[in-house]
Amino acid sequence: MSKMGVVFHIQRFSIHDGPGIRTTVFLKSCAMSCFWCHNPEGRHPHPEIQYFQDRCIACGECVKACPNHAHEMQNGQHIFLRERCQASSECVETCYSNALELTGKHMRVEGIMEEVLRDRAFYESSNGGVTLSGGEPALQRDFARELLERCKGEGIHTAIETCGYSRWQDLEALLPVTDLIMMDIKLMTPDKHQVATGNSNQRILANARRLTLTDKPIIFRTPVVPTVNDSQEEIGKIVTFVRRLMDLRRKDGRGTGESEGIKYELLPFHKLASDKYFSLGLENKVSNIDPPTKEKMLELANVAKRSGVDARIR
Repeated sequence: MSKMGVVFHIQRFSIHDGPGIRTTVFLKSCAMSCFWCHNPEGRHPHPEIQYFQDRCIACGECVKACPNHAHEMQNGQHIFLRERCQASSECVETCYSNALELTGKHMRVEGIMEEVLRDRAFYESSNGGVTLSGGEPALQRDFARELLERCKGEGIHTAIETCGYSRWQDLEALLPVTDLIMMDIKLMTPDKHQVATGNSNQRILANARRLTLTDKPIIFRTPVVPTVNDSQEEIGKIVTFVRRLMDLRRKDGRGTGESEGIKYELLPFHKLASDKYFSLGLENKVSNIDPPTKEKMLELANVAKRSGVDARIR
């Protein structure tokens, strides 16, 4: 029997998570707590209930259905007591207005492969494939490894999106069955990284160097977040590091061209996840932050170019 993992979304026809048309499988669990995260529902390792208050019609059916008494009616208003919730999903099944949703479910590799294989023709016609994202795929190492192995066995191109914050042995275990690594580098200063993400970047930078000494194609990416790293100074530090990694790979003899099999992308922050934060009972810290303008993104791409790194704006 195949291994089981916790998945919170399977996105078909994805065009932003690697080359070609892809199916992106989002795995739950991440050790980072970036306050701008676009997938906050991927942080917690277990299934959770999302409550969208604006959809609620206060019918009270969830109160009757929940075995853990996580729902109450007070003065005609529905109150969700998240601390009591065990994500048992009975309330979701009785919610007429879809105000309650279960995010994350236990799935076996074979069940995911049934969905993946439906789009084989699109992978073949577009040079696409399957991407594991999250959350952090390396935190579900054995499950992710088997899923990638099955994809490779079907001749499907594989990729992973990683924040880099995992044990090296967990990330390394995925490499033999991964064709492309996409890895975030958000900040170079450890203290600033700690404040913005909840963790130092020392493990991330060490893993980036280790990845560089493999022969895997890598796309290093920086999510450009105003107030965090949208200055020429911060991007300049990251680009200098990426340039050194390119030089390191060339010196090690693993290069495959001008960029030595390493590319760099800038990803503009957006606010599309705002409702997710409220639905998970989390503070939305980006309500007063606007996405970077096209002019700002071009400015930062030019910083990279002056340092000898072509930066794609995605």
